[in-house]
Amino acid sequence: MAEFDIEKAKKEMEPWYWWGIPTFFKCPWDENVSNCDIALVGVPHSSGNGSTERDQHLGPRAVRNVSGWYRRGHQEFGFVPWEVCRIHDVGDVPLPHAMNNDLSVEHIEAYFKTLDRANVRPVSIGGDHAITGPILKAIAGKDARITNGQKVALLHFDAHRDDYAHIPHWLGSYRSAAHWAAYTVVEQHVDPAHSVQVGMRGNPIKPRPDLHQSKLGYRLIPIGEFYKIGIEKTIQEIRERVGDMPLYITFDLDVLDPTEAPAVSNMEPGHRGMRAWEAMEIFHGLRGMNIVGGDIVCMIPSKDTEAKITAMTAMVLMFEITALVADYIRKK
Repeated sequence: MAEFDIEKAKKEMEPWYWWGIPTFFKCPWDENVSNCDIALVGVPHSSGNGSTERDQHLGPRAVRNVSGWYRRGHQEFGFVPWEVCRIHDVGDVPLPHAMNNDLSVEHIEAYFKTLDRANVRPVSIGGDHAITGPILKAIAGKDARITNGQKVALLHFDAHRDDYAHIPHWLGSYRSAAHWAAYTVVEQHVDPAHSVQVGMRGNPIKPRPDLHQSKLGYRLIPIGEFYKIGIEKTIQEIRERVGDMPLYITFDLDVLDPTEAPAVSNMEPGHRGMRAWEAMEIFHGLRGMNIVGGDIVCMIPSKDTEAKITAMTAMVLMFEITALVADYIRKK
């Protein structure tokens, strides 16, 4: 038998997505956040949105399983993110009290503070939308290193506003998926005067006269207005409103049309949703902005199609946010 060089063989196998231990985009697994510029983080959390299915905590595993074949260069930006920045899969946030949302939210915040202390920008996969509040509290506002003590401007893609402060709790959760966009403003982590919520659609539980008006000061672009003004005008409004502030992107997959993301919580069927390519066009229009992090939330892998279309859509959006952050870091 001829000698088999195992280490050489491993190198030859690296491009193949189905070989090796699955990590986000086949990135190195390194839980020491000080060793990277961009941390890819799993947040396996489901208890912040108790009104829908609980399997949102399976999201990080689903994206790891499909994302290996998408370790690519960015054609539009003309570079390979993995070659210009240290991008690592740092693992999952440990959530030993997973069924207790309000305690888990505290644990998520504590974990992301370790990234802030290391000045590492996170791109995360959830998990339900309750994860965004503690992430923002950890990396933005007074004493935050990533934003130099500034609040963030928020770009929030969603079919729903998640600023429902008029509801005291969501089935017992006070820092739920329905509340985070309100308490992060009140607690001085998000500046709504420089923030945009885009894509809202569908019927509320009860008709409301203020359905598309924000008492907190967000600029709302519901899906009907988005299709009237178009992609370029939407990009212009975002850039003008955000200005030179640090920007955080949170993307609830239910903003997309169910044809492209069928496995989500709080789906709004029958109402035309944004397409993934339209979201990507908006992302491309944000190039050069100081994007300090982002997250993709509300996927339910146990409801996905056999082809894993929702997981793959989440994968592509995670890649786009990662590329935006890497592009900014390499040029600053």
